[in-house]
Amino acid sequence: MFRSPAMRAALRLVTFESGGSRRIGAQVDKEVVDLAKSVGVTDMRSFLNLGSAGLKQAQDAVNSGKNRIALKDVTIKAPIDNPEKVICVGLNYVDHAIESNMAIPTEPVLFNKFASSIVGPNDVIVKPATTESLDFEAELAIVIGKGGRNISEADALQHVAGYTVAHDVSARDWQLKKPGGQWLSGKTFDTFCPLGPAIVTEVSNPSNLGIRCILNGTTVQNSNTNQFIFHPPKLIAYISAIVTLKPGDVILTGTPPGVGFGRNPPLYMKAGDKVTVEIDELGSITNTIVDEVRSSL
Repeated sequence: MFRSPAMRAALRLVTFESGGSRRIGAQVDKEVVDLAKSVGVTDMRSFLNLGSAGLKQAQDAVNSGKNRIALKDVTIKAPIDNPEKVICVGLNYVDHAIESNMAIPTEPVLFNKFASSIVGPNDVIVKPATTESLDFEAELAIVIGKGGRNISEADALQHVAGYTVAHDVSARDWQLKKPGGQWLSGKTFDTFCPLGPAIVTEVSNPSNLGIRCILNGTTVQNSNTNQFIFHPPKLIAYISAIVTLKPGDVILTGTPPGVGFGRNPPLYMKAGDKVTVEIDELGSITNTIVDEVRSSL
């Protein structure tokens, strides 16, 4: 991670709403430490731009025992909602590539979402009126803490602020059936990128975490990030050879097998469904599907 070995205690960094304002904090059990006074900023991207100094201030604030709010008295939002870039990796599990009837990639397959697609860990996912193929994709997300260009694989994890749970919601008819293939269009509708509940700054091994998607109580995806084709260091090195990564940038690392369009018959989400994505050591997000309401104005 982008800090010294002396600062290895894991932080669960959150964005929360309380008393009519949105601020950043660190979750400690059933409390949230309000970090705004300690670090002097209120949004996660600004905090990550403070680098190691900001993390030390946050750890000191946690250790102080002050400025704590009961978790039940706040609303947890997406940990970061204004990254410069949301970069996504397709077909990063061998068995998912096979179920998609696509060639196993020899280098990462990239696309992106816009930040406007980000919602929180308990917000609704809006099913657009223009799709009947709303699919689920559980994913591990990397959050960049230290920017850079042409980052080496050996140094890549030093640029990571932490990891969070992501859901790469997908409109398959837009993604796969539009002329030329429209991955961007099919992936970046509003609400198509739930994130949360926290950015966890230390995990045992990002390439060995259980990952699951649960739809209406039934487990539909159940795998482990040890099945990645391209692991986080390779992804960071590859992407940073193309663009300069900035603090707060989010990288979605791909989904395991079990997605709806790979089934026979296909299984798609509809209004009223509840979908949970959970990853070991990080937590879970649960979102309800609602139909888009179109104004006649």
